Amino acid sequence: MTKAGEDVPRRQALIAFGAVVATLACSRDRTEPTGDGGPLPHRVVSLSPSTTEAMFAIGAGRHLVGRSQHCDFPPAAATLPSVGGFSAPNIEAIMALRPSLVIGSQSPVGPSIERKLRGHGLATLFPPTHSVAEIAKLLTVLGERFDAVDGASRAVTAMEGRIARIKRWVASRPTLSAVMVFDASPIFVAGPGSFGDELLTLAGGKNLVDRGGAYPTIDVERLLTLDPDVIIDAVAVGQGAPASSTLPSSPGWSALRAVKEGRIRLLRSSAALRPGPRIAEGLADVAQALHDAPPPP
Repeated sequence: MTKAGEDVPRRQALIAFGAVVATLACSRDRTEPTGDGGPLPHRVVSLSPSTTEAMFAIGAGRHLVGRSQHCDFPPAAATLPSVGGFSAPNIEAIMALRPSLVIGSQSPVGPSIERKLRGHGLATLFPPTHSVAEIAKLLTVLGERFDAVDGASRAVTAMEGRIARIKRWVASRPTLSAVMVFDASPIFVAGPGSFGDELLTLAGGKNLVDRGGAYPTIDVERLLTLDPDVIIDAVAVGQGAPASSTLPSSPGWSALRAVKEGRIRLLRSSAALRPGPRIAEGLADVAQALHDAPPPP
């Protein structure tokens, strides 16, 4: 990922994936505006790529009337009006779309956004999506709310099925120590309890960053001490497909064993950093980067 076009710093956007500052309790309110004939048609604005993708995955994309500027998958999402970024959406633009519900993922700024939206009389749904289990719960909750239970069930089954196949595949492969890097200056990595940490574990790796929070920064001296078998380069993920990693040219990196042995592996798909219905695809990308071989489809 690059810094260009983002409405929040890279670090805050990535930390948003792992933050849990509320529960699904608020999502149980199923009240929608009503008219003389009962509930009005759903009009939903989605403020995060994961919730936008989830709506389309369960077959409820037709209810979306707006999205954040970062919601770019599936292609149909890009045809929806943009209401700005997640951390600072344009409230007036949201109001103009007359939504019955505004959805998004939890993040450090999520509660303040919800308060603003509710202050304008808007219903909100901002569930946590920092783990595979919570992604499955998100799909189920959306399916129940938008009369798409069957679609949600199919999406969850497909996601969990592919994850199970990948886990069986990696079970026969050696466990490799690893560090997942999101930025090089400073060195910003996946730590314990983060979404990236879970993906590394599911992919058959051992995350060597075991302290400092979910998304800590470390110096090159600590990276040298950790001495990972593999370094997964997630710096440019989702921004095209660079031919090779630029991390080895960073100061001090040439002394790393992973650099000397050619084990800096690029992570190419944004699905790995979007805790949504494509997470099985993202896990496959992490597994391929870790083991230098594609897992089964």
